[in-house]
Amino acid sequence: MKNISRHTVKMNRTIEDELFLTGLLSAAAVACIQTAAVMFPALKSLFRLPPCLFHLISGYYCPGCGGTRAVRALLHGQFAKAFFFHPFVPYAAAVYFCFMVTQTIQRASHGKYRIGMQYHNSLVWIAVGLIIGNFIVKNAMHYFYGWSF
Repeated sequence: MKNISRHTVKMNRTIEDELFLTGLLSAAAVACIQTAAVMFPALKSLFRLPPCLFHLISGYYCPGCGGTRAVRALLHGQFAKAFFFHPFVPYAAAVYFCFMVTQTIQRASHGKYRIGMQYHNSLVWIAVGLIIGNFIVKNAMHYFYGWSF
């Protein structure tokens, strides 16, 4: 018997490939959840989130406080309100939209149009800055002026 060696083809996948696949799967998951919520309205009561434990215990806002309200506002087309509730949400939505559209065009054209948005660490650092800034500003306004968000 001959010893047959198998040649494996190694694909050089980029981080953009991984992010694009994750984006497609995320969009599919959201579409499935939305479809289920429309077809079965009773399921909406199962998706209620508990109150923020950090806020309940400390009285201050956690770094993610306002995120759910921002998503809801964004889905209703209220961009300024979404930014007020949590600036990370509209930022992440804009980056996701730009990335997915440009990558789709590049992939559909088989590289003819090289307009695909590339991953940069600065995108992550901007997101971190928005989250930390939101945390500091909301808690400072709450502490010094008693404002509630």
